[in-house]
Amino acid sequence: MNGTAATPGFLDASQRHYLATHTPFYYTPEPALVSWLPDHLFVLAAPVIAYWVLSSFFHILDISQWKWLDKYRLHESEEVKSRNLVSRGQVLLAVVLQHVVQTVLGLWWIDEKPVGAQVDHVANMLSLARPLAWVANSVLGEEAGSQLLANKGAEGLYTLYWWAIPAAKFLLGMFIIDTWQYFLHRAMHMNTFLYKKFHSYHHRLYVPYAFGALYNHPLEGFLLDTVGAALAEWIAQLSTREAMLLFVVSTLKTVDDHCGYKLPWDPLQLISSNNADYHDIHHQVIGIKSNFSQPFFIHWDAILGTRMTRKDIELRRQKQKEAKASKSQ
Repeated sequence: MNGTAATPGFLDASQRHYLATHTPFYYTPEPALVSWLPDHLFVLAAPVIAYWVLSSFFHILDISQWKWLDKYRLHESEEVKSRNLVSRGQVLLAVVLQHVVQTVLGLWWIDEKPVGAQVDHVANMLSLARPLAWVANSVLGEEAGSQLLANKGAEGLYTLYWWAIPAAKFLLGMFIIDTWQYFLHRAMHMNTFLYKKFHSYHHRLYVPYAFGALYNHPLEGFLLDTVGAALAEWIAQLSTREAMLLFVVSTLKTVDDHCGYKLPWDPLQLISSNNADYHDIHHQVIGIKSNFSQPFFIHWDAILGTRMTRKDIELRRQKQKEAKASKSQ
């Protein structure tokens, strides 16, 4: 971690030492997060593992018959058997096929990149020094900006490199996945051919459950999930470990959105209103042309007028009752 770039004037010896000796809690210099599996392979395995671990947890809840869970269920257990048009075995096979396809394509797509101590982080931070100085001087003025950089320049570079830029890249990746999935998902509902030929497979699960989250026609699974994730990794220029985090969080969110529970203590349901209850509306007849957003946020539904809430459903049904009552008079 020895920087080789020319040192900007505001970085004295103590600040350079700070950059060389401080790393965030999440960083490891190891060349692989798992000693026996290179990161460029682990990035493909991690979302698959996450999918089955979380969906298995929810499956245990499904078969537990614990009465205290009833108030959190979006549907009665018997509805899964009576209203769904596909067996659990068929769902299992389809999801395994999608995981095989995405892993094989990932082997072709994902490059082996430097990780951990293989990356010269100090040099990377030093490369950000001049842009940081320009911003500080432009916003604060040359005198105040130079004074701030002389006192806190190293901390600023540290925060920018280890926290601000990774967070911005992660949010960009989330936005790309949300955007890709919203418009493709919406197109598959608006176009009769696309819906009947491809997307109707997923809606055979009228009552969603966790391990059916990726039950799709194979071509839809490839386009919607695999291609969307690859685009996010490429456009946001994610490192291998940043991509791994995005893929795992996206997978966990997708599983949780189909889990069939409205859990007040579920962190994945607390961070966004795009949750299991929101997506469940989309799986019902009344909401099938609403709530297209997946998997993170609902901004596209809100902006483009395709958002539907439980309150909207109640109001619509109330209007239908009133219309029927007026006709009968």
